[in-house]
Amino acid sequence: MSRKPIDIVIPDLSGKLAVVTGASDGMGLGMAARLAAAGAEVIMPVRNPRKGEAAITKIRDSVPAAKVSLRDLDLSSLTSVAALGDTLRGEGRPIHLLINNAGVMTPPDRQTTADGFELQFGTNHLGHFALVAHLMPLLRAGRARVTSQVSIAANQGSINWDDLNWERSYDGQGAYSQSKIAFGLFGLELDRRSRAGGWGITSNLSHPGVAPTNLLAARPELGRGEEVPARRMIRFLSERGILLGTVETAKLPALMAATDPSSRPGGFYGPNWPGRVGGPPAEQKLYSRLRSADEAARVWDVSEQLTKTAINTV
Repeated sequence: MSRKPIDIVIPDLSGKLAVVTGASDGMGLGMAARLAAAGAEVIMPVRNPRKGEAAITKIRDSVPAAKVSLRDLDLSSLTSVAALGDTLRGEGRPIHLLINNAGVMTPPDRQTTADGFELQFGTNHLGHFALVAHLMPLLRAGRARVTSQVSIAANQGSINWDDLNWERSYDGQGAYSQSKIAFGLFGLELDRRSRAGGWGITSNLSHPGVAPTNLLAARPELGRGEEVPARRMIRFLSERGILLGTVETAKLPALMAATDPSSRPGGFYGPNWPGRVGGPPAEQKLYSRLRSADEAARVWDVSEQLTKTAINTV
């Protein structure tokens, strides 16, 4: 594959307020930096304040005039999600862009969130579902675009409806796929309900392809003492421009989905090389597992029940 640099143009975002989850490193940090460089004010909700401060320093090294700030957020705790919602609603500023990017991937053993949910389902999907619910008044006020980052894993597996929390038989990859399928279905249902109810927001999906990001690195807090072996092969191919993306290109589909004036509500954006795992971003055919409106409505209803958080648009 060509080693020609891959990039997109970000429109002027002066006067816009953006919120990016998972922005303390990796793709999320790159997204926050690009949004700030385009003139947006960027709020970075983070779990680790020290990593967050280091991320802000990196952004300001390249964008000295960047308007960036931290807020506390642990997506694996619904109490923390609610607290961030209280904080931002108290500040009362309309949100124009929300990129739901944060996530965890394949802990080797089953772990749970503070609320007892399987960690990946609880963090990747339910935490973001609750976040959108708590921010809905601000999203409506800003006529926001909400972009939710799924994964190529949403093109495999299924939702384990009989055991959503994987209590009977844990499969880390299966649970990860479930979290991303549920999250993608939610993002599309959000757009459908907004259009039907006149909420004024738009919602779409992105996926980063495959790149040597920190998702597969050593994560002792997840019980993974060293990087996943496949990450070495991913890094090898990425460095040589063979099929796969880089950390720099992996952030581009979400940025395109969130900022490009031509990006469609309900659209799906990802890398466009063969296999859709690397290359320049473009709109793509929706994965088969994300096409059922009935399944999406079921995800929505179950998520409201589990999080005890209704998306109230009154």
